[in-house]
Amino acid sequence: MGAAPPLPLLPASEQLRAQRGPLTDHERPDPLGAPELVGADRHEPGRRRRLRIEPRDGLDGIGVITSINNDPALTCLTFADLYALTGPESTGFSTWAAAQDLATELGSSTTLPDAPFTLTAPGEESGTYDFFVEAVIEPIAEERGLAEEEWAARPDYQSSPDDNVIIEGVAGTAENASTLGWVGFAFVENALDRVRALEVDGGEGCVEPNIETIGSGDYPISRPLFIYVNTERAAANEALAAYVDFYLSDGVISEVFQLPTAAYVELPEEEFSATREIWENR
Repeated sequence: MGAAPPLPLLPASEQLRAQRGPLTDHERPDPLGAPELVGADRHEPGRRRRLRIEPRDGLDGIGVITSINNDPALTCLTFADLYALTGPESTGFSTWAAAQDLATELGSSTTLPDAPFTLTAPGEESGTYDFFVEAVIEPIAEERGLAEEEWAARPDYQSSPDDNVIIEGVAGTAENASTLGWVGFAFVENALDRVRALEVDGGEGCVEPNIETIGSGDYPISRPLFIYVNTERAAANEALAAYVDFYLSDGVISEVFQLPTAAYVELPEEEFSATREIWENR
C-alpha cells in the first residue's frame, strides 16, 4: 500500500468523516455540512441532507455478547428476547428470568436463565446504540403502541461511549458472568478471550455473526459503513481530494480492513465500484 498524501491542516471534522451507519439528526449540522442539502436520508425517504456525499466503504455487524463464563446453554437470542431484556418495558428487570413473560408474549420460545442480569452497552450518543434501537427495539415498540419517545433502550443500564469499556463490563467477573451487551463486531473479534458472541434470530432462525453472514446480510444486525466528504472543501483543498482518491484506490480498504483493530467486511466489488462512482461524479 502506498503512502497516503499529507492530510490538510484544517480540522478533520470539517472535511472527512468515517461513520458506522448514516448520520443521525444531531450529527448533521455545520461542522461537516455544506450549505446546500443533498442526498437521500434512509430514515426519512425524500428528506435532504446537509452533507454533500456519503459513499459506502464497507459493512459491519453489531455483536450481541455475553461473558465467556456465562451459561454455555445460552447460544441464541431472538429480537423478542432482546426487546424483553433491553427495551423500554424491561426497566427494573434485574434477572434474565424477569423478562421471560414479556419475551414469551412476543412469541419467543427461548427459556431465559434464572440468573442475575447485567447490561452494558453504548449510550445514546453512539451510532451503535442508534442502529441497535432502530433494528431491534423500535419495530416491536411501535407494534405494541408505545409512544415514539419510548422507542429506546431501558434507561437503567451501564452505558459507555468507549467500546473497550463495554467489553470489560460484559466480560464480567467470576461472581457475575451472566452479562449482556452489544458492540461493533470489530471489537468482538478482538475480545474473544473475554466475551462470547451470541447468535441472533431476527425472524429467520439463529445466525452467528461472522465475516460471511455480515457480508451477505444474513446476520440480522448488519449495517453499512460510510465516509462523509464535504465536497466544497474537497474542491478547495487538493490534499483532501487526493486523500479520498487514495482511500478509494485499489487495495487500500482491503488492507485497512485486515488490520487487527478493524475487523470490518468489504463491500462486494460491484457495490464498491458504485462508491467510487459517487465520489468521481461529485
